[in-house]
Amino acid sequence: MEIKKVFVPGGGGVMGSGIVQVCAQNGYDVVMQDVNEKSLSKGLGSIKWSVGKMVEKGTVKGTVDEIMSRIKTSTKLEDARGAEVIIESVFEDTELKQGIFHQLEELCPGALMATNTSAIPITNIAAGMKHPDKFVGLHFFNPAPVQRAVEVVKGIMTSEETMQIASKFCQSLGKEIVRVNKDVYGFALIRVDVASYVEAMRMVEEGVASVEDIDKGIRLGYGRAMGPFEQRDFAGIELGLTVLQNIYDETGDAKFFPPRILRRMVAAGHLGRKVGIGWYRYDEKGNKLGPA
Repeated sequence: MEIKKVFVPGGGGVMGSGIVQVCAQNGYDVVMQDVNEKSLSKGLGSIKWSVGKMVEKGTVKGTVDEIMSRIKTSTKLEDARGAEVIIESVFEDTELKQGIFHQLEELCPGALMATNTSAIPITNIAAGMKHPDKFVGLHFFNPAPVQRAVEVVKGIMTSEETMQIASKFCQSLGKEIVRVNKDVYGFALIRVDVASYVEAMRMVEEGVASVEDIDKGIRLGYGRAMGPFEQRDFAGIELGLTVLQNIYDETGDAKFFPPRILRRMVAAGHLGRKVGIGWYRYDEKGNKLGPA
């Protein structure tokens, strides 16, 4: 399959815009689709800023204008026509995702259909599709332009041909593939990551260490770009709760039960950087001010 055009529903969000950027940087024409112009404008601004930084550092080829010229915006799913690859990155709601893919199957027959979900099994979303064999999970990590790993997740009905096409496409984006052969909540890497996140939250609840010190220790001791609390503020606190609750509901394993502090934060609307407060406080430009 020759791939020229990529369509990204939910492209105005943090993850969606990162995926759009990665595709455009690597020579693909991309349609960034979202529900309103405000989301698209915000996402496009984030991409332009990020591309500018990467061009300055020499980590991507081409100019900012060249890369940005490959990105088109739209509020309509109909503009997916002609796309060979769909990478959905909308809100973590099974029915919402299913509705989108049912429409896109009609608009883009034969296209590779992928979801970037981290909280819902691939097979659940593919249920009811005409061609579930062409449906796959492509779980990018945040921030997508920087993180090199992508989980390629096989649903029960995903064909091996689809797995191979998806893997080669991700490799063309400069990503390293982690193949996930069993479709379970949290896939492979998320399950490892959220278990450690739960332990970090429990240590905060018990007064063992502060949010800041745990983040600092993980950055310095394990070489990660962000600590667990910084990363969740960046991705959205509510997403972490959804992932944990889903894994716990499926497995019954106590190590995945969402701690009280996380449930209270979501109830209070402290959802991370996008609202100005999560584990840390942020100014209007998203700069970290200090612990919440």
